[in-house]
Amino acid sequence: MNNSVTLALFILFGIVSGCKDSRNTEYVTPKLDFETTVENDFSIPEGWEVSLWAESPSLYNPTNMDVDAKGRIWVTEAVNYRDFNNDPEKRLNFEDGDRVMILEDTDGDGISDSSKVFVQDKDLVAPMGIAVVGNKIFVSCAPNLIVYTDEDGDDTPDKKEVFLTGFGGFDHDHSLHSLIVGPDGRYYFNTGNAGPHQVTDKAGWNLRSGSVYTGGTPYNDKNEPAQVSDDGRIWVGGLALRMKKDGTGLEVLGHNFRNSYEVALDSYGNMWQNDNDDQVVTCRVTWIMEGGNAGYFSANGKRTWQADKKPDQEIFSAHWHQDEPGVMPAGDNTGAGSPTGVVVYEGDAFGPEYQGMLLSADAGRNVIFAYQPAKKGAGFDLKRRDLVTSMQESTEGYIWHEIDGDTRKWFRPSDVAVGTDGAIYISDWYDPVVGGHQMMDSIGYGRIYRLTPKGKELKSPEIDLTSTDGQIAALLNPAINVRSIGFNKLEKQGEAAVNEVQKILESDNPYHKARAVWLLSKLGNKGIAAVENILKKEPDPRLRVVAYRALKNDEKSVLKYAAIAANDPAEEVRREVAISLRDVPWEKSNSVIKTLYKGYDGNDPWYLEALGMAIDGKEEMAYQELLANESENPVEWSEKFASLVWRLHPKSAVTALKERAMAKSTDDDSKRRAVDALAFVNDKEAVAAMMELKKEKETQ
Repeated sequence: MNNSVTLALFILFGIVSGCKDSRNTEYVTPKLDFETTVENDFSIPEGWEVSLWAESPSLYNPTNMDVDAKGRIWVTEAVNYRDFNNDPEKRLNFEDGDRVMILEDTDGDGISDSSKVFVQDKDLVAPMGIAVVGNKIFVSCAPNLIVYTDEDGDDTPDKKEVFLTGFGGFDHDHSLHSLIVGPDGRYYFNTGNAGPHQVTDKAGWNLRSGSVYTGGTPYNDKNEPAQVSDDGRIWVGGLALRMKKDGTGLEVLGHNFRNSYEVALDSYGNMWQNDNDDQVVTCRVTWIMEGGNAGYFSANGKRTWQADKKPDQEIFSAHWHQDEPGVMPAGDNTGAGSPTGVVVYEGDAFGPEYQGMLLSADAGRNVIFAYQPAKKGAGFDLKRRDLVTSMQESTEGYIWHEIDGDTRKWFRPSDVAVGTDGAIYISDWYDPVVGGHQMMDSIGYGRIYRLTPKGKELKSPEIDLTSTDGQIAALLNPAINVRSIGFNKLEKQGEAAVNEVQKILESDNPYHKARAVWLLSKLGNKGIAAVENILKKEPDPRLRVVAYRALKNDEKSVLKYAAIAANDPAEEVRREVAISLRDVPWEKSNSVIKTLYKGYDGNDPWYLEALGMAIDGKEEMAYQELLANESENPVEWSEKFASLVWRLHPKSAVTALKERAMAKSTDDDSKRRAVDALAFVNDKEAVAAMMELKKEKETQ
């Protein structure tokens, strides 16, 4: 390993164990010069403009943002960040705990002129996330997800509740991150791999997750891999989670991340995240397929990727276990960096070119990356570009402690959010370093920038929730958690709201249509009938995906809907069917699974992984029944079937896999896959087959 890579392991928000003690850090005071225009400090798209919306002392060290129905921005601060590495006597420190701030532009001139403390709490030690959901403010601060309730609307909490607890990662970046309300009305959030996570939801369901990862802080000195949750599954490392609004129904939607800073949802229900690495060359941005294993550790969390790396295997593939069955594709390799906040922009303000844009902040690279996700088989293709950056040249490979006086590198975007006005807001943890669980800025300086179309005045709307029109306006707002207020009000109307909600299906904005589909599924039999019609007849496959996702929540009817959608011409719809069958017994699901298998082209990794989920726990039965349509000679199997056997690696396939691996007529790639499949069969016969293959190779 070269020296530059070794030194760069300390990138922020993905720190490895064994951080050095930085109490002797020489703190610095930012030298700020706003004589030049802010636009000259940033590279932004043509036709956009950027302005400094807020700065210290209105806020300090911002970690996360959210927007309320009034258009105000709420910010979590991390002033008391890592006292074990940052001397509180030499820098800003709050003895009464960290704070949640409310910032507002009261006169509509595009600049914040009001800042107030919502809460300061000794239980808040570097909180990493915030969500404003009506009068409930969820703050993520491991080990707790705390909810403060402002019952009288005076911007002071009247009640505090520990909503969930038991998350690992106290005073650690690999910890509990922000909550978001999904388009289905449920709560989504995530946590990094600083476990163990041992969490009980409001119904008594127990989540248990861990790995071999320790370090980063003095408090993260133990962890526990291979724990079994109440669903009977082993979840590993960082997690994407979902629960009902009442705190029941906690479930894992994805796992085995390193340190995903946030999970972002679009209105179709697609989940997106970035993830940090420990090699400073393999950070990533990816779509999360529900139930997916993101591949950082081994399947049970007992081994690191370094332990599993194959000879000559490329680092990115090894780091995310990309050559192993049961791991979802890793997405876009963003290289060196420190990924932070993510959001999907669904507003109209910047025009159709930017609608549906996935934004990913990277504090290490001084940039906001942008993607327009494009369908690729059953998954997505992600082409990256720099949307906003303080650098004219790439900062990939920049070492956190190589301080050269270039204050452009002090732009450390910690989060990106969308306002009720359709503007994009970026919080900036302004600091010369980005790593080692530390800071070098002595005053905790922070900023928020506002991005708007040039020459276009954006105003936050007045949202009237007393009328159906106002509730629909809230549902269609570009600010994500504001939508939930409209959703909840309309849901309470039941079938009475169906006609008005159906009108949204005529919108020119496809994301508005998607929100209507989710809501219709909650509006009684009349609404459900409308969603069923969309599943059967809607020409846009994205909306058919939404329809299936919404309808599959009815466990009693899931097989009925699966039978309808299994022959859908779109891979992404069939993918959702496969995912939904994971816990359905073979005797009930086999006909649908066989139909889904017929739709597999033999090459799509997302579709293959979805099929693997559908057959999870049913591998032996599926193998035997599908084998009946293949040649009796394993060497002559179709590539389509061979790839499925690689993914399933059933015990009864050991002899066949050995034959494929030993056959001279088998190409090298097929031999490699056969050997890999054997390696994942947990059986003595598979071990014996591997030893036989080894002996044969030694005699060649």
